[in-house]
Amino acid sequence: MCLIIFAYQTDPRFPLVVAANRDELFARPTAQAALWTDEESGLQILSGRDKQAGGTWLGATQSGRFAAVTNIRDPSQTERRPRSRGDLTRQFLGGNGSPQQYCELLAKSYEQFAGYNLLVGDSSSLFYVNNHEEKVWELEPGIYGLSNGLLDSSWPKVDKGKTRLRALMQHPEKLTTDTLLAMMGDRSQAEDADLPNTGISIEIERKLSSAFILNPEREYGTLCSTALIVDRSGPTRFSEQNFDSTGNRTQGHAFQLPPA
Repeated sequence: MCLIIFAYQTDPRFPLVVAANRDELFARPTAQAALWTDEESGLQILSGRDKQAGGTWLGATQSGRFAAVTNIRDPSQTERRPRSRGDLTRQFLGGNGSPQQYCELLAKSYEQFAGYNLLVGDSSSLFYVNNHEEKVWELEPGIYGLSNGLLDSSWPKVDKGKTRLRALMQHPEKLTTDTLLAMMGDRSQAEDADLPNTGISIEIERKLSSAFILNPEREYGTLCSTALIVDRSGPTRFSEQNFDSTGNRTQGHAFQLPPA
C-alpha cells in the first residue's frame, strides 16, 4: 500500500473516510477483497490478502475496527526483517485490544519489521505509529495523507489527495465509494522540482509521483484502489477496484458492513 488519503472526524455523519492505492510487484500473489476468517482469532475480516506472507495492507471488521499500513521508502535499509508488515494490520483486525494498547505493545517489536507506517482505529479512536521515529500518536480530527514518507510528508500526491478529499468532504452528498476511487485514479506525474528526495533516481521518483502508478518496465504499479466510508446513519461501505499490469480495470468488489 503506497498512498492513503483519509478524513477523520471531519463530518458528523462520516467519522472515517478512506481512499487508498496499493502498489506492488505484479508477480506477488494476492487474494482480492473478501470477508475471511482469521485463523488465530476466529474473527471475520474484510480485506484483500497478501498470499505470499498472509497479511493485509488495509482492512475493516464488523465490530468497527480499521487498519492500514504503508512501507517507509529507505534505500539504505537493505537488511531483510523477519516479519511481514502485513502482520501488523492482520493482528489488530483480529484482536480485541484498544488501538492505543496495540500500538504501545508494538514498541517491543519495532526491529522485527522493515520501515512502516501504521494506522489502527475503532469507533472511539484512531492511532498512527511508525517504527522509524518509534512514536505513537492519537490523531485529532482532520484530513491526512500517508504515502512512503511519514504522516503528512509534503509529497505532491499526498498534498493533491488531501486537497481533493477536503473539497469532497465539503459536499458530503457527493461522497460515494465511486468518487473516492475516481480520485485515486490520477495518473499525472509531478514536476521534477516538486519531487521528494528519498534516495532513489529522479527517473524512478518521477514514475512514483502519481497517485496511480504504472511502471511496467519494473513490473510494478497500482494493483488495487480501495474506498471505505464509515457512516453513523447506516452501513459501512467498502469498495475495491482491481487493475492488471497495464493499468486497465479488471474486477471490482463492493461490500456493506452493519453499523458497529
